[in-house]
Amino acid sequence: MLPQIIAASIPSPANGVWHIGAFPLRGYALCIILGIVVAIWIGEKRWQARGGTLGEVQDIAIWAVPFGIVGARLYHVATDWEKYFGEGGSPVDALYVWHGGLGIWGGVGLGALGAWIGARRKGIKLLPLLDALAPGVLVGQAIGRWGNWFNQELYGRPTDLPWGLKIDSDHFSAAYKASDDYRKLLADNGGAVPDFATFHPTFLYECLWNLAAFALIIWLDRRFRLGHGRVMAVYVMAYTLGRGWIEDLRIDDVQLNDVLGLRFNVWTSIVLFVIAAAYFAWATKNRPGREESVYADGRAVAAVPGEASEGSSEESSDVTKDASSTDDD
Repeated sequence: MLPQIIAASIPSPANGVWHIGAFPLRGYALCIILGIVVAIWIGEKRWQARGGTLGEVQDIAIWAVPFGIVGARLYHVATDWEKYFGEGGSPVDALYVWHGGLGIWGGVGLGALGAWIGARRKGIKLLPLLDALAPGVLVGQAIGRWGNWFNQELYGRPTDLPWGLKIDSDHFSAAYKASDDYRKLLADNGGAVPDFATFHPTFLYECLWNLAAFALIIWLDRRFRLGHGRVMAVYVMAYTLGRGWIEDLRIDDVQLNDVLGLRFNVWTSIVLFVIAAAYFAWATKNRPGREESVYADGRAVAAVPGEASEGSSEESSDVTKDASSTDDD
């Protein structure tokens, strides 16, 4: 079956850039910015519920967001270096973040470093901060993935499933053009390049997976009152579990894509999952419950009305007991 005659499929935007005068408004950038805003908003609410002060997450984001963007770009460039520094590559293009290309683990790694710097300046413990932020990051990633839809990039292998994603022929990756699937497509189309083909919408798979992981983490956190970095560990486990199989579907131009038969990013997911699982098991045994205070000096801050403060003990008052059911909204 030729992709052109599939009745049901997901269309791609005809244009991912709009101009307001001379200013380009890019769908990719809008998705990333919206994802960051939503992640900060969710993190702020959770931080207050854990006993933090309103506005502190926004202050820390001033450090974490720039570090995270730089880290994400560095990770992408490092894993696709030939595109920028190989034969025919353009090193200057490595600076063009708006063209797409942000590696999540570089973003998480340097973003956490930025958060640590901001937290240290404000006397905040890092682990409860990361526990507050992690679920919102998943929602931010789910929103940010739609930037790949606007750019028609990072899609999966060809498919004729009803939810296949239409990709225009001028967005076919070099990896796809070198594949047997592409040669078969040309043969089936009389040797002519079709206007488009349909592929697995990996951006959508990851978006839905992240939202499901967000819901799971919120439930686990409410049910078991996770602390001492265990929410962050669950985030890493949940995300890498999904990213592993989604990554295996992709057919893009990343160069580090085959290490002992697996893509580099699949190995990254496996290693990080094991590390996060080991830490979760260790913390559950050695550091159960939550921190008594989210501040290094042990000070307590009044929780948002109707929500339990993480800085107070569960037995300290009837109000705290009654509010525990709404903790971490």
